[in-house]
Amino acid sequence: MVHRSKRQLLAVAAAVTATLGLATSMPAMAQPKEVKVALIAPLSGPWARSGDLMRKGAELAIEDINAAGGIKALGGARMRLVTIDAGDSVEKAKNAGQRMLSQEPDLVGATGSWLSSFTLAITEVTERAELPMLTLSFADSITARGFKYVFQTSITASQMSAGAVPALMELARLAGKPAKTVGIVSDNTASPMAFTKPLREGGLDKLGLKLVVDEIFTPPLSDASSMIQKVRSSRPDMLLNMATALPDFKLTLEKINEVGLGKGRLPVIANSGAMSAPELLTLMGKETLEGLFNITANSAGKGHEKITEEFSKRKGEPWVPQDPMSTYGDMWIFKEAMEMAKSADRKAVAAAIRRMDTTEGPAKYFPGGRIKFDETGRRVGAKMVISQWQNGTPVVVFPTEIAVAAPIWPKQ
Repeated sequence: MVHRSKRQLLAVAAAVTATLGLATSMPAMAQPKEVKVALIAPLSGPWARSGDLMRKGAELAIEDINAAGGIKALGGARMRLVTIDAGDSVEKAKNAGQRMLSQEPDLVGATGSWLSSFTLAITEVTERAELPMLTLSFADSITARGFKYVFQTSITASQMSAGAVPALMELARLAGKPAKTVGIVSDNTASPMAFTKPLREGGLDKLGLKLVVDEIFTPPLSDASSMIQKVRSSRPDMLLNMATALPDFKLTLEKINEVGLGKGRLPVIANSGAMSAPELLTLMGKETLEGLFNITANSAGKGHEKITEEFSKRKGEPWVPQDPMSTYGDMWIFKEAMEMAKSADRKAVAAAIRRMDTTEGPAKYFPGGRIKFDETGRRVGAKMVISQWQNGTPVVVFPTEIAVAAPIWPKQ
């Protein structure tokens, strides 16, 4: 029988304890060196430019996050953007979502998909995979389905229309041109239909506005002549132009000019991030765009000078409209969620987003200045942004806390 001294036994026990302690701590130390977040948006077809701007905004944020040390709770793990083309149809978008999940099983989360119709299809797929999805798409139906992994950072379309039209009426009143009639020209995609639905169903009547022209088309639009002739005949005090694709909007606005209603004669209000895209100036010209209002969910304004400067320097864009501003902020939401969760597990990240409530960090990139989501996934306190083309640049004129210019109501 072998006898051991008390000192030897204590040494053996210490060694065993140290080994067990190392084994226990190893999983906690095995942090990922890289975490992947996807952008799924139209990168081909009529909405490709908006997808391109979304990509550039997400890239800028990830560059900034990684340069600042990455995800500190994960040992400085770097973020990497995976881009997926949603294509130019709902069917292609849904297939793209399925492809994204099969090709990138280790995704932490995703953002997209610009067009509300695409977002509705893609989130059916991401929800089943329990992948947290942030979206700037406006349609109310996106967060009206009881989903737990979809987070809408934008104000919804119905909230937007409820707030925007009274605000525009006030601008008209202050300009001495009180609005009594309104016209609507809209495509039939999800967001503009959601925006105009409450207006058509009694909202305009409550505001004392008479709807004198109401035209709905299926994009792409081949000819806008008959629609705009109706606008000319009815001569509304303001026109809601709800075309979502640049080619369609260009066609309608050119016809408005052709019939003598352009250049500030008819107040035209758009509702699309695409209508603040830089190439719009090249496509339509400064005079054609002058005075155009655009209601969106986000845009760089007062307090965002550094982002605008860096976006111009590193991405070659003259300003930061809705699309890149939102995806820039989305990447910071994902970073904050991973810091909170101390994990890159998608369910843990989603849980962190659900309990997030901050007016710091990512909140400064969204109008309303707060990141908190209600039980449906809608952001609490989200505000709309109204910009206006003035002297060849879309500038924020509402809300006042980020406005960089005063609004100008066109002279009719």
